[in-house]
Amino acid sequence: MTRGILLAGNESSLSDAVAAEAARRVEYFAAAFIPNRLADPVAVKPLPAAESLIPLHWNPGSPVSARTLILAAENRLEHINEALLVCVPPPVRRHPGELAAPEIEIMVNDHIKGWFFLVKELAALFRVKKTGTLALVLSELDPGAGKEEAPDLMGVAAVESFRAFTQGLLNSSLEEPFRILGFCAPESSNTAEFAAFIFKFLEEGGKRNNGKWLRFGKRSIFGRY
Repeated sequence: MTRGILLAGNESSLSDAVAAEAARRVEYFAAAFIPNRLADPVAVKPLPAAESLIPLHWNPGSPVSARTLILAAENRLEHINEALLVCVPPPVRRHPGELAAPEIEIMVNDHIKGWFFLVKELAALFRVKKTGTLALVLSELDPGAGKEEAPDLMGVAAVESFRAFTQGLLNSSLEEPFRILGFCAPESSNTAEFAAFIFKFLEEGGKRNNGKWLRFGKRSIFGRY
């Protein structure tokens, strides 16, 4: 019986790399990607197609959609053994007075609120099954990048929300019958190597690294791990 892998994340080179690594390891996997609704539609490049990829729809701002996504993934994969959530929100460089209400709504719904709804459903599933792996993956943004530009107020806020949420989940991992792992890497890291690093730890099995941050590359710029 093949392992069931569900990948959820926004369109990014890191999501690309994680999907490619999953395709190397299983016959097929399911993925739900969040389109970058804050970018120029002409500039957005779809993720490369893979014969092993089963694309699923997900509206991150809807709790009903989160539940529907899990049911659809189970139906197509037969079971979910590993869920990888990849957070690399798009930058939105604006000065405070220039923030647009629609942009704020999109960022909160797509890149903050959605993770809470999805983890709620995954945790409920893994508790019933008494097994599974929840992997939360983030790319550390360099707050010093682009100093000549307007600050990225919303992208950084979304990453920090995901980081804090992940830390809370890691803190609660000993009370759960499933594994929870956190992965992070500097924004400048090689995404293919980071993806291979993630799957290396996922495939180790056991609970040796349960509840831990696993850092790839140089020391975290935040100095927390």
